[in-house]
Amino acid sequence: MLLRPAQIADLRIFPAPEASAESRVAVVLNANARQVSKKVVRALSHVVSEDDLFVSHSSVQVRRVAQTLIDRKYQIVFCGGGDGTFSLLVTEIFHQLARPAFQRRRPPKFGILRLGTGNGLAALVGAAPTRGDGILDDVLRARAGEVPGFRRLDLLLAEGRHTPFAGLGVDGKLLNDFVWVKNSLGKGPLKALFSGTGGYFSAVALKTLPHYLTHSASVECEVTNGSKGPAFRLGADGAIIGEPIAPGEPIFRGRLMMASAGTMPYYGFAFRMFPFAGQRRAMMHLRLGEVSTPSVLANLPALWNGRWFPTGIHDFHAREVTIRFEKPMPLQIAGDAEGYREEVSFGIAPEHVELVDFNGTVN
Repeated sequence: MLLRPAQIADLRIFPAPEASAESRVAVVLNANARQVSKKVVRALSHVVSEDDLFVSHSSVQVRRVAQTLIDRKYQIVFCGGGDGTFSLLVTEIFHQLARPAFQRRRPPKFGILRLGTGNGLAALVGAAPTRGDGILDDVLRARAGEVPGFRRLDLLLAEGRHTPFAGLGVDGKLLNDFVWVKNSLGKGPLKALFSGTGGYFSAVALKTLPHYLTHSASVECEVTNGSKGPAFRLGADGAIIGEPIAPGEPIFRGRLMMASAGTMPYYGFAFRMFPFAGQRRAMMHLRLGEVSTPSVLANLPALWNGRWFPTGIHDFHAREVTIRFEKPMPLQIAGDAEGYREEVSFGIAPEHVELVDFNGTVN
């Protein structure tokens, strides 16, 4: 279903102001991302200076990079390495801005380079593909002010991280399985095959599907509304149905295979997991699912495009929720596998970000 522009509150595009001078731009790359190669680093070094190009190898380095970005007052920071790279960098920047020394500083605007595996954020903002000079052009256009505008995006807080999406259950298992495939099989000459898109499909074929064909995917779960305001159940058209769910009241009780939330429509590979994200300011799209593996496979194209609404999928808008499963379930945050949890809370972060948007229209 296509959302009417008037409905899209958090994902609106604001026109870029006319700049009298070029914006100060930095590029931050995740050295561990498969597409961040020496060739890519070398190419980007031709469009930004050495001082403005940061290649991070660890979370400790991300912290130092964030401090430098704030100190130097960059106006735009491009992230290269996937949704997880963006999440880690933005989290650290907001942590730094909370320090007394930086409390009056504003966060930079963020650009996204399509250098990750899933690239959900890249799909959202229309980032250029890696072929040719696309990523270089994106940086140059942003620096020159030649972009349609900036897109406001609310973020979740999940275990202290700022993220556009997170989930507990089947989606988390897939990502944990992907990590297993990459670490176990993606070595030596097979690294390229099992580290990227091929690794995801291998994880599905070798681990995820075989597990759920022989084990039940659903577990008893309770989802409770937080204290930040009412939650709302949504119909297949995104409209509110029924009465508001008061703070502290249960949103759902029963068996689930997945409990996920997002502030933008996409997971990786343009999977429209949260078709109602962005309809209401400062609210997440909470999606709860309990459907059979054969049903998912039979309806995968419609699910992928955000157009499948069987009785086993339950959609809500909420500001804060607590999810409790009967046993530990796999967790993912921004596409990064984070192990297993019985309980997790998702809430809308008090901060939002503005993303450089390369889509051709302005709402």
